[in-house]
Amino acid sequence: MKRAFIAFLLTVMSVVTVSAQTTEISDVVLQNSVQEDGTQLQLNGAGVRSKYFLSLYVGSLYLPGKSSDANKILYSSDMKMIQLDIISSLITAEKMEETVRAGFKNSLGGDTSSLQSEIDSFIAVFGEEIEVGDIFKFVTSGQELKAYKNGKLLTTVTGAEFQRALFGIWLGNKPADKKLKNLMLGAKS
Repeated sequence: MKRAFIAFLLTVMSVVTVSAQTTEISDVVLQNSVQEDGTQLQLNGAGVRSKYFLSLYVGSLYLPGKSSDANKILYSSDMKMIQLDIISSLITAEKMEETVRAGFKNSLGGDTSSLQSEIDSFIAVFGEEIEVGDIFKFVTSGQELKAYKNGKLLTTVTGAEFQRALFGIWLGNKPADKKLKNLMLGAKS
């Protein structure tokens, strides 16, 4: 009886420990803390990107320390990461490219000409078909942005202005989804 009780307690403690290290949103399990290029990043906030009542992906923002100030995050040279976990089969490479190009246009106030070559280089990240379960990570140190798909480095783009424009798609004045922006900035759903 005593062994059964101890086994039960150990099981409960391990479940509590695991759940304290992760956050689950729309069946996507996010780590509350990740290591990127030697820097410890904390989950700042996350939510579901929806359009026309359809859930498309879980977007999450990781920072060295919590912040709800979008401008401070955009202009900071600290390491940061946006992660997109694809949860809908409606997302295709073509739709993602179209959406991200529109996001850059919104992020840059309608004029993408100053970053067009960087944008074109970055868009190659969405060149292969996209499937449910794919994970995109955009990691930046403020000067250099690395884009990954399912852990594989696909491209590196330099320049602080490009990094701000990319993160501005989700955190800028005209974000892809205002509710998602607020959730990524730490608001409670």
